[in-house]
Amino acid sequence: MTDAAGRRRPTLSAIASAAGVSAATVSKVLNGRDDVGAQTRAHVQRLLAEHDYLPATRQRPARNGPAGPHRTIGLIFDDFMSPYATELIRGVTDAGAAADADVVVGRFSDGSSGTDGAAWAQRLLRAGRDGVLVVTSDLTAQQTSGFSEVGLPLVVVDPVHTPQASVASVGATNWTGGLSATEHLIGLGHRRIAHLGGPARAAISQARLHGYRAAMENAGLPVDPRLVVDGGFGFEAGLELATGLLAADDPPTAVFAVTDVCAFGVVQAAHRRGLRVPEDLSVVGFDNTYLAPWVTPALTTVHTPLQDMGRYALQMLLRLVDGETVEPHHVELATELVVRDSSGPPPARVPAAAG
Repeated sequence: MTDAAGRRRPTLSAIASAAGVSAATVSKVLNGRDDVGAQTRAHVQRLLAEHDYLPATRQRPARNGPAGPHRTIGLIFDDFMSPYATELIRGVTDAGAAADADVVVGRFSDGSSGTDGAAWAQRLLRAGRDGVLVVTSDLTAQQTSGFSEVGLPLVVVDPVHTPQASVASVGATNWTGGLSATEHLIGLGHRRIAHLGGPARAAISQARLHGYRAAMENAGLPVDPRLVVDGGFGFEAGLELATGLLAADDPPTAVFAVTDVCAFGVVQAAHRRGLRVPEDLSVVGFDNTYLAPWVTPALTTVHTPLQDMGRYALQMLLRLVDGETVEPHHVELATELVVRDSSGPPPARVPAAAG
């Protein structure tokens, strides 16, 4: 960062080092929090003024409630128009209400696409955020380090890439979930099992794919590369990919899809070809969102504790906001297979598709 004269301005980390305190303590002073000692506050404010680090208009008065200091948390999604996002939002806001913290939902593309991670974090700080949760977004190392520079606590939920060891994150046991979903289909007698993955670079996609491959290998079944395809997490990706697979000369008898919404697209593709689920094609999803038991047939899926992930991530973030150390930095909550009506034994023969 530079000032109006083009001079390099110190980072928050540098201010903290000069003051002999943590970056979290400097952040508290900047945000007007009242849980910093008067002597420490005066010392930090003197250094901030000397270095012209932030104008006084960025300071916010602390607000207190029955649960302690009132905090405002940013919850940032790449795409929040999905059942997955709805489940996470509920978990985060439930935990926020319990801790007297406001939650403001935003888009990852809103002000975050620039290359300067510190500038993005500064914008969030100026907007009154005490900490930020970022969900399933492709954060660069520069962006994550930008949060550290300005002292804005960050927790990543279901990161696209495994974040730096210093970045706190919350996920689920995706490998185990992929394993259990595929083992379920193998146990039903399926041998030609397709896997519809999300974006190839996404860590959760890779983990679920590796679980699928492990189950196939453990059962001594070959993985036909034509049955392993990557696309996206949404309905359209499931519909498009499954349409291609089901049109092949030797189509799968079962599909394990990377998300519930992707699985809904698979079911739609099957219906368009005159195939019945599960009599002609078994379908298994992942996440167990609230829509899974409502569709017809009710979806067999891997339960991801999305609401618990949201609660845990919010609680972890508030601890960081309060200057506490969080260990371990990466937490995975357990997944569990939920068997419903969309999976069954394979047909005696693959029926001819309707024209």
